[in-house]
Amino acid sequence: MQAGRVVPGPLTGLHPPGLLFAVLGAAALAMPFMTIAANRIVAGDGIAVWVLAGPATWGPGLAALIAGLALGVPAGRPFARMAGALLGLSALLWLLVRGAPALLDGAGDYARVSPAAGFWCLLVILSLLLADALAERTPGAGARAALLAAVAAALGAILWSGALDRLSVMQEYSSRADAFADATIRHLGLAFGSVAVAVAIGFPLGIACHRRAGLRGTTLPVLSFLQTIPSLAMFGLMIPILAWVGTSVPGAQAIGIAGIGFAPAFLALVLYSLLPVVGNTVAGLDAAPPAAVEAARGMGMTPAQRLWRVEMPLGLPVILTGLRIVLVQNIGLAVVAGLIGGGGYGTFVFQGLNQTATDLILLGALPTVALALASAIAMDILVELASPAQGSA
Repeated sequence: MQAGRVVPGPLTGLHPPGLLFAVLGAAALAMPFMTIAANRIVAGDGIAVWVLAGPATWGPGLAALIAGLALGVPAGRPFARMAGALLGLSALLWLLVRGAPALLDGAGDYARVSPAAGFWCLLVILSLLLADALAERTPGAGARAALLAAVAAALGAILWSGALDRLSVMQEYSSRADAFADATIRHLGLAFGSVAVAVAIGFPLGIACHRRAGLRGTTLPVLSFLQTIPSLAMFGLMIPILAWVGTSVPGAQAIGIAGIGFAPAFLALVLYSLLPVVGNTVAGLDAAPPAAVEAARGMGMTPAQRLWRVEMPLGLPVILTGLRIVLVQNIGLAVVAGLIGGGGYGTFVFQGLNQTATDLILLGALPTVALALASAIAMDILVELASPAQGSA
């Protein structure tokens, strides 16, 4: 190497994450792409992508997958990586839609086909490739909201079209459509309802802790202790307490308070939510610059005016970050509520575990993951919109 001159290395011009995704994607292509089983209970046989159907099906799909992964390798081309990720995801959908009927042809009335490890690995890899491309472009809040809406609309259109109805997980759904709708309402009620109640309790409590150091010193340790209790133990503790309330308080059972069911799960989630809500409210209000608070005091603002006009706007991003943590946490913890009759998607998860039916587990797990991911992205957008830099831009 001469002075003042850089000799290109072997990886010059390559995007390291894209190269890693390409290598991992090539390894995933060697895994079984789908499985076919005699019925919904027994373990299926793995089928490679090039055995799904004739060359007219797997040929274009495999070529598109390889091309999509290859587009992620060159450096400095985020739009190419984005296009490659979308091409690869489209190829995955093509292979599922065309491969499932081909595998079921002549396999018997009770045969089931499901995505296998290769499909799930490729789905994760291509999703990470898309996220990497988007991160380099740093889209604003509006662009991310539009992208989230577009993805939700595309996913809804695919499911509504019936293109995936031959998959085992969709057959599980078709036989439980009414139960799935009820579980969705229960899950949303557990996750979002518990957050709403925690905000109604924790936000005023956080303001009080911000104002009074003594109250903060006693409240936060208690809430921290509640946060350390394992979820199953917390749900178990709620059962005898609410069972006693249901039998001792007139009218309690009439409004649904009992030892098992929705009430103990809801109460446990509220208790889990209090620490992030109270803690981030205190941290957000404390984050207001002392100079700004003193200036507001010098202008003659009352404590309430300083709170709502100065401290709250400056601390809102931190407070919303706490709500994001709580919401994503509760969407996941609500699954455990299925163990005590709380309903939600956990009902299908634990039914599938009892029946060794993997696709019934997925019927509960997949919407939980999708709901948590969408909620996290939506809350990130709100945090960015609430930040002072965004507001002044």
